[in-house]
Amino acid sequence: MPPSATNWLIRYPAGTALAAWRAARRALPLHFVDADVSAVELPAVPGGAPQDLLGVDDGVGPLYHRRYRIRLRCSRFEPDQLMQRIVGDLGSLAPREVAAFDKRSGAATGLEVGDEYVVRLPGPWDGPVRVLERTPTRFLLGTRRGHPEAGLIRFRTGLLGEDLGFEIESWARSSGRGADLLYDRLGLSRAVQTHVWATFCERVATLSGGRPVGGVLVYTGRTIS
Repeated sequence: MPPSATNWLIRYPAGTALAAWRAARRALPLHFVDADVSAVELPAVPGGAPQDLLGVDDGVGPLYHRRYRIRLRCSRFEPDQLMQRIVGDLGSLAPREVAAFDKRSGAATGLEVGDEYVVRLPGPWDGPVRVLERTPTRFLLGTRRGHPEAGLIRFRTGLLGEDLGFEIESWARSSGRGADLLYDRLGLSRAVQTHVWATFCERVATLSGGRPVGGVLVYTGRTIS
């Protein structure tokens, strides 16, 4: 699907309706674990977070710690090999009806520190992000001005016993009152986010050539005052 068609689909209800239909037909089960927490430990940012990014202190509402994890058996890849495939295929792993990665700076292929993306999202917001860390088995993104969230999101691969694991982990607050209404109070943006990253996990499973074990774990920790 060409970028212009993808962006149109995301902006209008057709994209959200398609996402809801696909979520209802999801092949893998989602296992939800929700918790109210008093505090959340944030990951360290190598060299410190640039001042032009949106940190969690710039946001409003509760701080959310979310984790999406899948276990893969009999994959043909080592953790670093799978991550290399992920960063080379980033645009095809998210459901393009509600999220599309547009690279704005950096090399045409791969992913390195300093690269910038805009994630096209439903509604009035886009999601500009910058790569803050890149190792053989993980990368960390920070949100930029204009993003509906203020915080960090990390993608990583690793071993879970004899199996291969893939995880997306985020630490974020809403960037403004409107975003907080849709995400925390109404839960609409949170449901879309769950669909995006659960689908991402499923497609990573296909990319790995392994067999998913137990579906996708979706953990949500929400700070309470």
